Amino acid sequence: MSGCPSCGASTSRRNCRECYLSGLSALILFYTITYNFALAELEGVDRSFFASFEFIVQTMTTTGYGQDSDIWSHPLMFLFVAGTQISGIALGFFTLRLIIIPLFTGAEVNLDNRFTPKSDHVIICEYRRDSAVLLDELKQLGIEYVLISSSEENAKELSDQGYSVIHGSPQDATAFERAQIELARAVITDAGDANVNTILTIRSLDSEIDIITLTDDSDMRDILLETGADTVLSPHGVLGHRLAEKAVSSFKADLTDTIDLGGELEVTEVPIQHDNRLIGTRIRDSKIREETGANIIGAWIDGELQLPPNPDAIIRSNTVLLLTGAHDALEAFSEFTQPPRTFRRHERIIVAGQGEVGQAARALVAEEGLDAVTIDIEDDDGVDVVGDAGSEEVLKRAGIESAGAIIIGLPDDSASLLTTVMARSLNPDIEILARVSDTGTTRKALSGGADYVLSVPRVSARMVARELRGGDVLAPASQIRLIRVPATPLAGSTLAESGIYEKTGCRVIAIEDDSGLTNAVDPQRRFTGDERIVLVGSDEAVQQFRKRFDVSPIEPES
Repeated sequence: MSGCPSCGASTSRRNCRECYLSGLSALILFYTITYNFALAELEGVDRSFFASFEFIVQTMTTTGYGQDSDIWSHPLMFLFVAGTQISGIALGFFTLRLIIIPLFTGAEVNLDNRFTPKSDHVIICEYRRDSAVLLDELKQLGIEYVLISSSEENAKELSDQGYSVIHGSPQDATAFERAQIELARAVITDAGDANVNTILTIRSLDSEIDIITLTDDSDMRDILLETGADTVLSPHGVLGHRLAEKAVSSFKADLTDTIDLGGELEVTEVPIQHDNRLIGTRIRDSKIREETGANIIGAWIDGELQLPPNPDAIIRSNTVLLLTGAHDALEAFSEFTQPPRTFRRHERIIVAGQGEVGQAARALVAEEGLDAVTIDIEDDDGVDVVGDAGSEEVLKRAGIESAGAIIIGLPDDSASLLTTVMARSLNPDIEILARVSDTGTTRKALSGGADYVLSVPRVSARMVARELRGGDVLAPASQIRLIRVPATPLAGSTLAESGIYEKTGCRVIAIEDDSGLTNAVDPQRRFTGDERIVLVGSDEAVQQFRKRFDVSPIEPES
């Protein structure tokens, strides 16, 4: 319901149009009678009613009235004609807004007509974690997909952006038939409480297809598996576990999150903790290669990925270094920069929020034998401090001033940002690790003082990608992407001539040919096109590389 632009009454759009058309007809009739009468009385011209009607229509639509222009002499006639012209123009705008525009924008769009035949694709049902992030992830991996959305508005919006989407209910078998389930390789369902219904619908159509189910409640895992899901992913649990891993790593020297590229070459990313010996050192002066044998190939500095990093960039507490080298070299780096230290009782890890993220983080902290203080707005089992984590008084009660780290697992991004800023103001040396629900909030959190930030949509998409493709990324919670692609588009050119970094922001970190894999990348090496190259970059950079060079990642070896 909305107010009618003609009469101002609250009415439906259909009734509003009827009101408008009725008023327009009445106005034309009034003008016709008035003009016919004015010609006779003021100009002494006798005209038929229909001739006067024709003149009014011509004038209001601005199509002309030349046959009458030479018979007016009375000032009132000129004023009347001018008023008719002005009202005609004004009514034209109303007609455009009320009739013409809704006629086109309100036209029903059949998204199935935009759907191209698929094969070996995945079907995604009711994805609730920023669909565009997952769909972009699948595009970057060269995986065909179809998204089924029960929201017609959301489906049309994504379809207009170029994504393969159809409108339908995932509890309706016909939606899967339209998505060509008989040719699909897997179905991903993220339908919340309707997951069970969706799984049963899928199994009624195909008893063999692989079903990957996402849930925010890890307690539902067994039920979903019994219903028919093959894999159950809990992104919030993984995210909380990863944030806790990063937090406790400041008390350990263990090397985590490495990916084996082959040929004894591995890649890892290491967040620099607040008491790391490298803080305040320029990258060129860090002596990491000389001391450990590991190479710095990239760095997140102040929320920006630098590939390669500026040699004069200063390593800070929120810097994340991207390293490559043999496993021994990477372990040597971990020992060189983060020597083991004894945990002191006055140090603690604070966990803000006791939802799925907070519970997973707290469980890992407890496993490591470290002290954890939990904050939540509601009093429940395992909650030590009841209150708003964004409150100075609550954070002080939790011991923020002497804590070693705080894991922020709040579901609201505004509350997470407030807690981040408040924690940093109360303890400049504390390590802050945060979860955000919107990918776009990541930079804000880093600017607000967070040392490490993970977004739920990005982690969820990476988990799905890993299930579908394997080790194409460092880890579901990694902040960068690592892909291996054929060098076919580079045939006949050198790496320097290709301009990969300048054009896309990606960096080639290794080249594989018949002789094996090497990380000694020569910019002047001329490619034959038979090689395979390993690139690293942000999600946006990898997407840009794939668009520009029109190449898909190579399937990971089993």
